Amino acid sequence: MTLRYIRPGQVCVEHLLEVPLDHDDPDGPLIELFAREVVAQQNADNRDLPWLLFLQGGPGSAADRPSSSSAWLHQALRNYRVLLLDQRGTGRSTPLNRQSLAGRTDAEAAAYLRHFRADAIVQDAELIRRQLLGDRPWSLLGQSFGGFCAMTYLSSAPQGLAEVMIAGGLPSLTAHPDQVYRAAYPRALAHTERFYTRYPGDRKVVRQVVDHLADNDIRLPSGERLSTERFQMSGLTFGMASGFDNLHHLLELAFISAPGGPVLSDTFLRGVDRMVSMAGQPLYALLHESIYCQGTASSWSASRVRAEFDEFDLWHRAEVNFTAEMFYPWLFDQDPALRPLRGCADLLAAHDDWPRLYDPDRLAGNTVPVAAVVYFDDLYVDFAQSMVTAGQVRGLRPWVTNEHVHDGLSARPAVFDRLRAMVRGEV
Repeated sequence: MTLRYIRPGQVCVEHLLEVPLDHDDPDGPLIELFAREVVAQQNADNRDLPWLLFLQGGPGSAADRPSSSSAWLHQALRNYRVLLLDQRGTGRSTPLNRQSLAGRTDAEAAAYLRHFRADAIVQDAELIRRQLLGDRPWSLLGQSFGGFCAMTYLSSAPQGLAEVMIAGGLPSLTAHPDQVYRAAYPRALAHTERFYTRYPGDRKVVRQVVDHLADNDIRLPSGERLSTERFQMSGLTFGMASGFDNLHHLLELAFISAPGGPVLSDTFLRGVDRMVSMAGQPLYALLHESIYCQGTASSWSASRVRAEFDEFDLWHRAEVNFTAEMFYPWLFDQDPALRPLRGCADLLAAHDDWPRLYDPDRLAGNTVPVAAVVYFDDLYVDFAQSMVTAGQVRGLRPWVTNEHVHDGLSARPAVFDRLRAMVRGEV
């Protein structure tokens, strides 16, 4: 089914199609995929215009919308017909959350969710490509986790790709989740220190907030208690260009005078809720560790590895260090959006038969042009691991920069322009 409409300067076509839940069982259950085709109005009738598939970060995030302010989309529409794919389980592609999974047992939900990783996303993309383009390959732009998907695409279906551009998303091809998190915790510490260096007065305010939360039953607007460890997760936003500023401006308004003394303001609590709630993207927490699993269980890796870093202990040091892209078993008890999925999450963490996502031999013989921007100070994707991967993919051209952070693709038009020039050998 398709639906066509016109926005200012853009022609959009919405595509809905059914694909197998399990691509190895094409006669089994089906799920629905949603993808939005966007083309500049002046190019709408140009059927020879190259196609560009965009895969968003996450896991668990829907594709950008055509009305977004993403810098890359405006630039891409000059030369491409863009397909914004909601990866399975996100946006309008059979969205998954506590509501849609209600009625399934924990075992049924976990078995279902095992079909929502990069390997299935790539197979979805190939079905869509053949439906829309036939045998013609398309270009691919992968942001963050979308870059992980791009590596899986190059490993399993390179014939579908004309060129690949990756922004902040070169994964290790072999690392166990424990190795990923052992590298991630020091990055969280470094970003916390950068935050306090920019806003030194916030060291004291953050400690005051943590102490207040420990001594009082503080409720978020959604009704659940804001625990000290959940507030510590506010560092999840530190990897974005505005992350430090957003938290600082909330901390400026943290306390307000009340008849019984200072209390945490509604403004502050509303802002923290937006930072730490998984209601908008539960798959981010459910599947995050599994995206690193290949033939092994994660066994709640982030939680186990955290015990190796006593810097995150809230009570044996004066300074509070923020965590980042780590999700813990207790979060599934505290966040109402995740609470019904705790048993499912435990089963996913224990699953040890995840298929391989990358083919190092095929990548070593790659013939598809690939360019990747690697952010030197990336909070979410380890620089050293990315650079190892860059050297393992034949013909991949890396661009290392500290001028941009993880959301550089959305924030700066120059990022997409340079990637496109690199992948075409123009720079």
